[in-house]
Amino acid sequence: RHYYINRKGDFLKLTVRQIVISGILGAIAILLGWPIIGASAIGYIPVPNVTGNATIMHIPAILGGVLEGSLVGILVGGIFGFSSFYLATTIRPSPIFSDPFVAILPRLFIGLVAYLVYTIIKKINNSLALVLAGILGSFTNTIFVLGMIHLRGLGNFWAILISVLPQAVIEAIIAAIVTLIIGNAIDVYRGARGVRAKTSE
Repeated sequence: RHYYINRKGDFLKLTVRQIVISGILGAIAILLGWPIIGASAIGYIPVPNVTGNATIMHIPAILGGVLEGSLVGILVGGIFGFSSFYLATTIRPSPIFSDPFVAILPRLFIGLVAYLVYTIIKKINNSLALVLAGILGSFTNTIFVLGMIHLRGLGNFWAILISVLPQAVIEAIIAAIVTLIIGNAIDVYRGARGVRAKTSE
């Protein structure tokens, strides 16, 4: 039995736990993107490809959607987006991510897509659902950001996609691994809590 998704199914209602988890995951997303030394941030991982870096800053939004439901995923994605927008207009200037439609709007869909994928696939296999939620949540970030860049006239979708594809694949693999490990660990923890609660009754 799995305990991830809010069993009440209330989209616009948050429990105290969900609010707390949203805040924690949102804070993690901000810390991952915040410059620690100069312009470097721990959310960026150097990789040997044309882009030079992969990011893990979208993973908290994926986990929010998988662990606590669609609204938490959207909230955490929004926090990620706002932090990206703030950094692009202050500490780490960027002509692309200083546009809120690029920095914020696409990130709202990361946790939502992860939630939908997990909810559908978990009926088949929970571990597979976690992996696919991580992969598709990550690609949602890539595709939606590139799409908005194209729509805002800041670049060509296909030209940029070709250049960032190696990075996108690495990011998706990392997201899948982290989501699988953390998701299964929390599932075991919550299952153990449920067993202890029953034995104490």
